[in-house]
Amino acid sequence: MNVALIGATGQAGSRILAELASRGHTVTAIVRNPETVPALPGVTAKKADVLDQDGLAKVLHGHDAVISAVHFTASDPHKLLAAVRASGVKRYLVVGGAASLEVAPGVKLLDTPNFPDAYKAEASAGSAFLDLLRAEHDVDWTFLSPSAAFGPGERTGTFRLGTDQLLTGQHGSRISFEDYAIALADELEKPAHSRARFTVGY
Repeated sequence: MNVALIGATGQAGSRILAELASRGHTVTAIVRNPETVPALPGVTAKKADVLDQDGLAKVLHGHDAVISAVHFTASDPHKLLAAVRASGVKRYLVVGGAASLEVAPGVKLLDTPNFPDAYKAEASAGSAFLDLLRAEHDVDWTFLSPSAAFGPGERTGTFRLGTDQLLTGQHGSRISFEDYAIALADELEKPAHSRARFTVGY
């Protein structure tokens, strides 16, 4: 597939870029500094500003799908979604957050008493982005939430998928960037969560 990846050099984005390249996809890596994009087969780096709606739409045009892997507080969800819509690309996958997942019926992780203050701004913005997507009718979107602990690790290929509930295992709620990238690439290739959120964890 011909995929546009916004935020291709970030923590999650770089793993997604490597996963897509290893599967033979053609990827446009959209970043602020194209010289930081690694040389990988089928990857072309392009400079764009996520806050420049019109400019971003032009770069996105002609792709089969768009993946957004940018921090919610460093972007404007309304502009991102409008750029995707204006580009004519119908498939839009978003690297989501865990905070909007439920830990009990009707109780989001974000709303639990011990949720760290340091992450509340980003978490709240991510939750608002999901609400925005759920009201979207023109774009075929998917929002993939990681588990609570989301960091560097192994590419094991062994994980579980869920829907709106936080996944927990014997080592808590966690997923590596590398295994997250597998789950996202799988969804890109074989869509199973059209206009929906799902989650991945061990």
